[in-house]
Amino acid sequence: MYSPLVTTNWLEANLNLELLILVDVSMSKVVGKKAIEYEIPLYIPNSRRLDLETALCDLNSSQTHAFPTQEQFTAVAQRLGINSESIVVFYDNQGIYSAPRAWWIFHVMGFKNVFVLDGGLPQWLLENRRVVSNTSESEAKVGNIIGIFDPQRICDSNFIVEQLNNKQLTVLDARSRDRFLGTAPEPRSGVRSGHIPNSISLPYPEVLDGHCFKTDKQLAALFSALLGNKSSTLVFSCGSGITACIILLSAVIAGYRDLILYDGSWSDWGSDFTLPIAK
Repeated sequence: MYSPLVTTNWLEANLNLELLILVDVSMSKVVGKKAIEYEIPLYIPNSRRLDLETALCDLNSSQTHAFPTQEQFTAVAQRLGINSESIVVFYDNQGIYSAPRAWWIFHVMGFKNVFVLDGGLPQWLLENRRVVSNTSESEAKVGNIIGIFDPQRICDSNFIVEQLNNKQLTVLDARSRDRFLGTAPEPRSGVRSGHIPNSISLPYPEVLDGHCFKTDKQLAALFSALLGNKSSTLVFSCGSGITACIILLSAVIAGYRDLILYDGSWSDWGSDFTLPIAK
């Protein structure tokens, strides 16, 4: 079975692999849990740095974290030195937070040889592995990767509206339970509280065990309890498309394959007052 994860043991053993492109995609803001703070920046050796919120977001979109265009993706990935045969590993400094978003962007753009470091930098540090204070962008040669966007792997609110009564499609929401229930205010102004009708709450910390993902068997049991035995298309949502990718990746670990990201997520749905909400 395909695993989207690599372990810290595997990474340390393969740090000098010529085909390996290791990329830190940490974000400055963390939602849904207490952020891990660092006195100085720390990186795994041979890391390259990518600002997910600018380099791989369409800044011309009104959405908070809009998917990059195919051309934007290609230019950024080539600057990172990524070739068609590269092995790309993403990690972040929160354990599991923003790396799954980068992983899914690459998948949707047609590049499948991409993985997430399970546990990220915190797990690496917990195991007393070597870190450095600088990244290695200056050593990167321009790559030859070409992005080919798959529009079937992300969706907008129109798609969900059309599918609201489709019992073969389930929307999973990675936000906290109180935001889902509408008992906590949304962090963005002009966004209503509540959730998409018929959606199911799955706060992203529930798929994690410490800094790492739960096991495939644990995640399979979790999804089975949420979904029953029905085989359905799963759509993933959160606040703005970041943490939805955490539970999306956990669904892959659990064995699910028909997966879609609602890119605008609740910041899109909740700000459109023509769309229905539930509490």
